[in-house]
Amino acid sequence: MNTLSTPGSLFVVAAPSGAGKSSLVKQLLAQDGQLHLSISHTTRAPRGQEVDGREYHFVDTPTFERMVAQGAFIEWAQVHGNGYGTSRAAIAARLGAGEDVLLEIDFQGALQIKRIFAHAVLVFILPPSWAELQRRLTGRGEDAPAVIAQRMANARQEVAQAPRFDYVIINGSFEDALADLQTIVRAQRLTYAAQARRQAATFAALDLN
Repeated sequence: MNTLSTPGSLFVVAAPSGAGKSSLVKQLLAQDGQLHLSISHTTRAPRGQEVDGREYHFVDTPTFERMVAQGAFIEWAQVHGNGYGTSRAAIAARLGAGEDVLLEIDFQGALQIKRIFAHAVLVFILPPSWAELQRRLTGRGEDAPAVIAQRMANARQEVAQAPRFDYVIINGSFEDALADLQTIVRAQRLTYAAQARRQAATFAALDLN
C-alpha cells in the first residue's frame, strides 16, 4: 500500500538517543488530536513508568523473531542490541481509515518505511551540538558511562543519515523545535495530494482530479 492511495498521512520521526525525539512527539500528540502514534514492538525491557501497549508492545525475543519470520512487520531493526518493529497490519488499517499516523523509530526503520510508503514524511531531530547531546545522555542518569559512550558513537552514524530525510529540526529550544514539528504536520495536510484525498467530494464538485 502507498500513502498516496490512502486518506491518512504517515509521519516518521527519527533521531539519535538523547536528541529529545520522545519529548517532542509526546507534546505534539498531546496538542494534535488528529495524529495517532503507532505503537512499535520491542524486545527491550520497559524503562521507568513505561506501560505495555502505551509506549511499546514489549515482547520476548522468540516472539519477535517469529513475527519477523511471518512478515508481520513493515519495518524492523536491531538497535542498541534490542529488536524494534512496526506492525504492517496496524499501519495499513489506520491509514486506510483516514487517520494521520506518526511513527517514532530509528533511522533504519524510517528509510525502510520510505521505500514502501513513498509519500511518508520523514523528519530527523538533531541535537544542537555533540557536547549538548553528551550532557543530555549523562543527565538522564539511566546509563553507565560505557553505554553513553556507545550511544554517542552510534549517534555519529545516525546523524550522518539526516540528508536522506525530508525535514530536519535542530532541537536547541524545545518550544521552537515543537513549533517546527507542528508546522511540518500542518503543511503536509495542505498539500494538493493530501487535500485531494481528504476533500474528495469538494475536489469533484470543482472538477479537479
